[in-house]
Amino acid sequence: MSHAKTSSKRSKPAAAPKWMFEQIHFAAGRRGAVLEHYFYNKLESFSVPAGKRDHILAAHVQLICEALDTVAVIRSYCQQIHGSSGADAMTSIENLEEQLYL
Repeated sequence: MSHAKTSSKRSKPAAAPKWMFEQIHFAAGRRGAVLEHYFYNKLESFSVPAGKRDHILAAHVQLICEALDTVAVIRSYCQQIHGSSGADAMTSIENLEEQLYL
């Protein structure tokens, strides 16, 4: 029985790709207004086609409005429970808004 010799050279593994990242914020609500120009520029940086940007902006604004409506309902509820719209009631609401990042 004969055995053919095979090459035992192993190729070096390819170098790992270098990653670069950029953090992009989409702020809205109490943290900042949704300005179309900046919003569209951020979407462009993700290579979002121009035809889809209006739909994404509209959905983003809708979610923000719903969240702010929820906070308004909770604010009203807390004021009714505390029987006050004074500093004590507002402190708990402000804490809630901070937790919701609005």
